[in-house]
Formats: sequence, C-alpha cells, structure tokens
Amino acid sequence: MRCLVTGASGFLGSHLVRSLLEHKHEVTVLIRPLGAPERLRGCLDSVRVLYGSLEDLTGLDEGLRREPVDAAFHLAWSGVAGQFRNSTEVVRANVAGSLDVWEVLRKHGCTTFIGVGSQAEYGPKSTVLTEEMTTDPETVYGAAKLALCILLSQLCRTADMRFAWLRLFSAYGPDDDENHMVPTLIRTLLRGEKPALTAGEQIWDYLYVSDAAEALCAILDSDAEGIFNLGSGNPCVLHEFIRQLRDRIDPELPLGFGALPYRHDQVMHLQADISRLSSVTGWRPKVESEEGIRLTVDWYRNSHKTAEISHQGDTA
Repeated sequence: MRCLVTGASGFLGSHLVRSLLEHKHEVTVLIRPLGAPERLRGCLDSVRVLYGSLEDLTGLDEGLRREPVDAAFHLAWSGVAGQFRNSTEVVRANVAGSLDVWEVLRKHGCTTFIGVGSQAEYGPKSTVLTEEMTTDPETVYGAAKLALCILLSQLCRTADMRFAWLRLFSAYGPDDDENHMVPTLIRTLLRGEKPALTAGEQIWDYLYVSDAAEALCAILDSDAEGIFNLGSGNPCVLHEFIRQLRDRIDPELPLGFGALPYRHDQVMHLQADISRLSSVTGWRPKVESEEGIRLTVDWYRNSHKTAEISHQGDTA
C-alpha cells in the first residue's frame, strides 16, 4: 500500500517508517525543508521524501498531485515539551495545520487516515483507561488533541475516508526525544551522576517503541476504525522501572528518589486497556520491559561512547 507519514523524522515516526518498509509498503515521508532527519538514517534511499511543514504544505500538495497515497499516518505535532502544553499559539498552529493536511489528502484521493493522539485526552484518572471513558483533558495540549480527533472523525465521515485514532501512552526506546524522562535519566546515569527524582510512586504504562510502530501497521492492515488506546496494558510502578534502568547501567549508582516534589498536576495512575486494539487487529506487545530496557540502555550507551570519541577527536 502507498503510505504517507507526517512527523516521519520524529521518535515514533522514524520507527514507523522502518516498520512500514519491513511490511513491504511504499512509503512517502513529509519532513521539514531545513530538518536533519538523523533518525531516518539508513532508510532515506527507500522512501520518497517530500518537504514541508504544518505551516507550509505546498510540497505535500505538489507531491501528492504527482503520486497520491492510499493511507496517511499523521504524527506531526510541534511543541510537545512541557513548556508548550498550555500554549494557545502552538495549539492553533498544530490544529489548523493538521486540518490542512487532511484537506490535501482528501483532495488527492487518500482513503485511510490514521492519527496519533494522546492519553492526555482523558485527563487525570485513577483507574484503567478505556476508550469509552469520558474525556476531561487538563492541559491545552490534551484538549487540542481531543478536538482534532473529533474534527477529523467528522471530516472523514463526510468524505467516506476510513478514520482511526490511537491514543498513545508512554513510548520509550532508542533515539527518543532528548527532553523525555528515559533518555535524560539514562544519560545522567551514564555520566555517573545521581539523578534528582520524585518519589516514583506513579503507576505508569510504558510501551517499547517498535511495538507502538507495529500497532500502527496492524491498524493499516486491518479494517479498524475509531479510537484505540495504544499502550502496553502492563503498567509498573515508576521507581521499579527506574531501578531496572539503573541496574542495567550500574547497580551501585545512587538514585535521588524524593529529591523533587510532584508537580501540582502530576498524573499518578496511567494504565491503558488495550483489549479493543488487540481484538480488532490481533496486535499485542512483544517486547517485555526487561528486554526493552536492555535494548534502550545499550543503544544510549553506544551513542554515549560514540559522542565521547567524537569529542576527543575534536579536541585532539
């Protein structure tokens, strides 16, 4: 199938591109003109590259006019870091830009739209999250994702376009965004430093990134429509997850649990019910947490060593 991936140079997007290629799909990626798609190293020769952004979709429009796609995965979203979670300017650009992406796809005959939302659409809950639960987002980011889900669902219905929306929980793995907790923690420990942490009592749902990418491929290969939770369904207490990361690096390294207070809006229970996604597609996570942590830490350890060698070369 001919597929488009927006946000293809991002963490999940790059892993999705590789999974689609492994499943023998034809892949077109949309990346920023001045971007450095390091995460796509090794597979750029196997995909068609279009240049553009949510602010300027001229390249996407022209590219799909020449060669349309059957299905689109929309992952592009700027400003996901904490300081942007309540920015109306960022939300305006993302929502308007995403609707523009949909319009270009509709114009050029795309028949399947698969979007990636967020668990933030639910808002804080103290139980397992199901797709039937009421949504009550606490951040502007969560409200924007929810609003976009509703808008795109309606638009797809009017255009007879298949629509699927996956609410992503916490993905982790190699080449993650540097400001996320897992890479920050690993790099701190690799330097032999003691990380400052909360008490770590949160119950968290972590999904290895290759499993997340495979879930998106499973949606594509099925006839699934509607909203789905995308998580592991197997949560852990955060301090145990952190200890496993530390032990993979050096069990003797100290951890600063309790050094940081919980945020005023701290989510303490984040657990996905993935039964709907599994029943419709047959997908289940394959990578157990122990293996996922090993793969992740080893990738960052190798990356850390490479950076050290490069730095020594620069100063020699």
